[in-house]
Amino acid sequence: MTLKTRALIVHLLTATGAVFAMLAMLAAAQEQWSIMFLWLVVAFFVDGVDGPLARKYDVKSNAPRFDGVLLDLIIDYLTYVFIPAFALFHSGLLPGWTGWIAIIIITFASAMYFADSRMKTSDNSFHGFPGCWNMLVLVLFALQPNFWVILALVSLLAVAMFLPLKFIHPVRTERWRPMSLPIALAWTFFAGWAAWVDFHPQSWAHWGLIITSVYLLFAGIAQQLFPKAALERA
Repeated sequence: MTLKTRALIVHLLTATGAVFAMLAMLAAAQEQWSIMFLWLVVAFFVDGVDGPLARKYDVKSNAPRFDGVLLDLIIDYLTYVFIPAFALFHSGLLPGWTGWIAIIIITFASAMYFADSRMKTSDNSFHGFPGCWNMLVLVLFALQPNFWVILALVSLLAVAMFLPLKFIHPVRTERWRPMSLPIALAWTFFAGWAAWVDFHPQSWAHWGLIITSVYLLFAGIAQQLFPKAALERA
């Protein structure tokens, strides 16, 4: 198999995310939330795998007909933003006007963020909260907090998208990657487990989701507070 063929296969792998997004949307339309999240977890896993493969086979040079970055952004908006926002609104977790406010905030802020040319930092982390609403909404389905808590979290994270805060990319952020990557894989496992048991309130998967989510949310900010250069000088 030639290098060009392998690069093209990577594009095809990325494109499967659109199929998983449609399957998730169909499940959401039927209020089959566990099935919806299982498809989103599959899409999340593919999204974590295709990037390293794209760099390995240099898809920009070997399969330049297709823009892998654009393809990835289109699918990410569907799986990270659009479908989770629909689920949050349609599930009843946010009653009345609060649901409308949440979906407007999520979709509008994320559209602007995805078009932001400063999305990535020099160490391949994210500049601001990277719009991972699929992860937040899955945790909200598992824990089902008060709707005021949900609305506050949505509002705070939407604002955080445009603040000078760092959020790690578990695969591409080199610093702490030996810990970040296994934790991201663990989050994927706990997310699939929680959805598989239909978000049963007694599932241990919920604790795993909380612990791994806290790390993934605050690891980048911790790196800002404790810069690597400052630690080396110390």
